[in-house]
Amino acid sequence: MPSDIEQKAADTVANSANADAIDAVSHTILPEIRELAEKSFIERFMAWIILIVVGGVWGVTFSLAKLATETGAHPLGVSFWQSLIGSGILIIYCLVFRQKIPLNRSNLLFYAVCALTGSAIPNTLYFYAAPNLSAGVLSITVAMVPIMTYVGAAAMRFEKFMIRRIVGVVCGLSAVLLLVSPDDALANPGSVIWVLAALISAACYATENMVVAIAMPSNANSATVLTGMFIFASFVLAPFVVYTDSFVPLAWPWTVVEWSIIAMALISVISYGFFIHLIQIAGPVFASQMAYVVTLSGVFWGVVIYSEEHSHWIWIALAVMMTGLFLVAPKKREEIEDVE
Repeated sequence: MPSDIEQKAADTVANSANADAIDAVSHTILPEIRELAEKSFIERFMAWIILIVVGGVWGVTFSLAKLATETGAHPLGVSFWQSLIGSGILIIYCLVFRQKIPLNRSNLLFYAVCALTGSAIPNTLYFYAAPNLSAGVLSITVAMVPIMTYVGAAAMRFEKFMIRRIVGVVCGLSAVLLLVSPDDALANPGSVIWVLAALISAACYATENMVVAIAMPSNANSATVLTGMFIFASFVLAPFVVYTDSFVPLAWPWTVVEWSIIAMALISVISYGFFIHLIQIAGPVFASQMAYVVTLSGVFWGVVIYSEEHSHWIWIALAVMMTGLFLVAPKKREEIEDVE
């Protein structure tokens, strides 16, 4: 048995060791924990800022589309500039950040399909529909994209059929019926055909989502795919623009047409880039909420810029569509299949 002196010495050593351990924790581990907590808070804060600001700005493109096409710009010409300006911005980005665009046969085919389903066809249809529909109605139809994407993914067994999400699909379809069925839902009952055109556009965007999920080349990333897509879309649209004599000259001084076209192209490309960044820092579940913000802001900007007054059917359709988006959106990371 140790003597009292030996015990006191051992206690002193132990207390000293504990003090050293506490001091080490307070000077090394705790600062790291605080730094991680602060970083986590900052990242969450920035994610919300990106979601709200980018979604709010992205929604103005519906009103800009109306401004451009209502004042005489041909939809084909607007769509061409949208693709050409977007490809120019993305080419500069790829050069600055040394992103090599793969040009294999499979990559070129992938860019071509994405160009048709994600840019040339849907953008042109939207620009044809824009002068015939309110910005609010256009934004509501865009909300069908994630709902249609889920239907396609579930049909191909990339997503599970779930009662909650099926109800969300039914809500989306019900919102569309509320737009087109009542005689007094739209300002002009003859605009139903343009609602259908906008829905075809939404189906095209949903198809592009599925193509990316299924066939995304392993040697490409989001930036290079977008660049190739916009370049191909420009080449696809160019002969149609020439044949129909629908080129829109961006002559100086710029009028509302030119400013709207430039603004749409810049907002679309930059917003999509921030959307991809949001997926990276906050995950796809959080980023999927962008659909709510874009739709609501699209309705908001229509009221601000055009003083749009909607029938009660439109407001009901908006509420039902928001409900559908909420139900269809994945609520857990486990609900998202890794198909990239």
